[in-house]
Amino acid sequence: MGRAARAGSWAVGAGVGFGRACAATAVCMPLPVVWAAAVGLGVWCGAQHPWSWIGPAVIVCAGTLALAQTVCRAVRLLVARWTGTDIPAGRREPGPVMQLSTGYWWNGFSYERSRRDAVMDQRMRLWWSDPATWRDLRFAVIAPLTAGVVSALPPATLAVAAIGLTRHGNLARLAGACALVLAVGCAPYAWRSLRPVAVRFLRPSPAMALAERVDELTSQRADATVAQAAEIRRIERDLHDGAQARLVALGLSLATAEALMDRDPEQAKALMREARAGAAASLTELRELIRGISPPVLSERGLVDAVRALALDVPLDVAVRAGGPLRLDPPIESALYFGVAELLTNAVKHAGAARAHVSLVRDETGIRVEVEDDGRGGADARPGGGLAGLRRRLAVFDGTLAITSPHGGPTRVRMAVPCA
Repeated sequence: MGRAARAGSWAVGAGVGFGRACAATAVCMPLPVVWAAAVGLGVWCGAQHPWSWIGPAVIVCAGTLALAQTVCRAVRLLVARWTGTDIPAGRREPGPVMQLSTGYWWNGFSYERSRRDAVMDQRMRLWWSDPATWRDLRFAVIAPLTAGVVSALPPATLAVAAIGLTRHGNLARLAGACALVLAVGCAPYAWRSLRPVAVRFLRPSPAMALAERVDELTSQRADATVAQAAEIRRIERDLHDGAQARLVALGLSLATAEALMDRDPEQAKALMREARAGAAASLTELRELIRGISPPVLSERGLVDAVRALALDVPLDVAVRAGGPLRLDPPIESALYFGVAELLTNAVKHAGAARAHVSLVRDETGIRVEVEDDGRGGADARPGGGLAGLRRRLAVFDGTLAITSPHGGPTRVRMAVPCA
């Protein structure tokens, strides 16, 4: 019974391994197929002069550039699913595309006349300058010669076995039987060569990781500077158009009331009442402005109570769950608070949700804040949108933003920030 169980387990392992070997071969070998097709086309066309191979060379280059990223993405997916090893792509995120007062669009590299031209120019420059592009191209060339060849052993030897066993002659059948034994024997192990090759050539090197980190921090600093300047302009505008205008009107009303105090006391009292109402309105505006900069409840009672107070003001049925009071660094608390406010606002304005759930969890690695609503879904971090801006604000603290929002809902957004 034990032998039967071991034999069954071996058969299952061989079957799974053979399937994975075929999948790894299919992922690693598209480029050699394109190369062979280009060479075959050149030979079939009778290319006898060096310049006659320009067409096949263009096919090889265009096919390699078009398939490299797809091949690497499929390899990362297979390695993560089979072995649990996550190999980050390490690609640079595009920065914001902003329209200037002159009408031109700035994409971080150059000025363009339209947003479409700015986005296209940004994508091309990022693709060309991103080390991940050349890393993917290198792996797409190396993978067929290493993991592709090893992974192709089980299907190739099985094909040889099928041909040999169907032929007449003892030698052919013997060769087919040996190929069948080799195919069955190497099936559970051939696909395993994909992981070390992918880790070695797809994972960013320490120097690349450091350079990418420096570029990321530089981009984050630029984004933080732009956001800070925009926030300062907003505060200045709110003060100039709101509280300052009311205070100027209050001063004029008081001056007029002072002039009318002896001649028309009733009119002076009316102006004093208007001035008092204006002072109350100015105080309310100043309080709203201060609350928008730093909510008092956030600095006084912490993130959890601030989120609960925010939930009471949102026209949604919001449930807030937290393990207990959380006290974090003020910048992190502020970023998470305004992140929750952004997500709840989106649930009301765009998703048409009726209920939402906010969860705040603190563990040994950091804090996770998850916001889920029952809206229509379809949320995406589009460039220049609110979710993209939230992702950039969290990235300043090495935080991440994960969005799961299928059409029809629900929408689940998780913010994670590492902290001591």
